[in-house]
Amino acid sequence: MRIRLNGVRYRPSVKSIPNEANLRRSREHLKAIQRRIRSGTFSFIEEFPDFRDLHKVFHSSPYRTCSQVFDEFLTNCESRLAKNELSFATLANYRKALDSVWRPELGTLPFLSIRYNNKLSVLRRAFEFGYRDRPSHPNPAWSLKSARMKRRDVPRIDPFRIQDAEALIAAIHQDWRERQGNFHECRFFTGLRPSEEIALRVRDFDEVEGTLSITKARVYGVDRNMTKTCEDRVVQLCPRAIVTLKRQLNLYQRLKARGSVNHDHLFFGDDGLPIRRLGYVAKCWRKSSERLGLRGRRPYVARHTSVSWNLMIGKSPLFVARQHGHSVATMFRTYAAWMQDAPNPIFG
Repeated sequence: MRIRLNGVRYRPSVKSIPNEANLRRSREHLKAIQRRIRSGTFSFIEEFPDFRDLHKVFHSSPYRTCSQVFDEFLTNCESRLAKNELSFATLANYRKALDSVWRPELGTLPFLSIRYNNKLSVLRRAFEFGYRDRPSHPNPAWSLKSARMKRRDVPRIDPFRIQDAEALIAAIHQDWRERQGNFHECRFFTGLRPSEEIALRVRDFDEVEGTLSITKARVYGVDRNMTKTCEDRVVQLCPRAIVTLKRQLNLYQRLKARGSVNHDHLFFGDDGLPIRRLGYVAKCWRKSSERLGLRGRRPYVARHTSVSWNLMIGKSPLFVARQHGHSVATMFRTYAAWMQDAPNPIFG
């Protein structure tokens, strides 16, 4: 059988005995295919799924591979990012999920050949995008449902006791010196999100008023002129946080005078450059924690710890919520269980 599709001629085979009746049916079949090609409703993969050169058809026709659809989806996401309709972190997570999980499994397969498969929200979004120009085809990802975590499935907050926090802060100062020590000490006594802390500028610290202006974030190395919640806030610093930030500011000014730093970022790495990503500071946290034999916790727990400490010493939940960029409901839903019967730490 000879057919021409998008200017290219193909010769798919039909398995049947070459008698007169079958030849007549093949001719009628070919005419029907040609009509569907002219009307734009012909699908090569559905008609000839066992064609040995099927990959060549997809390189020269609108019937794309999954990898091509993923690329087009990510390109569309990049255009949405440019119009501020999508965050950089969301795009980065989409790309990571598609490239590490789905592209190796589905990338070389013809897109329209995919049937009901595994469940993941990123795959569902990519398939929804891919089927926009094929509304007559059923999207196999429509019925996929992501696993929903119930409240009892969410890990409970596991804040530090003040003694363990102080031990960890001292260990980081000893193991990694002042730049890392100040950064992690600031985590505990301000409760900033890591993306907010690495985006701080010198001008954000008001030494006279004892405040920090939180107006931006840095996610996956990209600067954003807004926080995660898109709301600016002014953090009233406790005495310990003020001491820590003054120490960091003095370090910055000394290195600035020597020419070791040439920027206005409050926190920076051992090379004097601004901290673009959190991998290195997380490594310092983990290594010092392991040396002390502390229970493994991710650095974000320092933020949970700060919130919990504030609530435990009787600070108003509304005040704590505003300080940390949370809702009051989050305060009670997330932290109330741990607060009950817990001893009061010394904070300040």
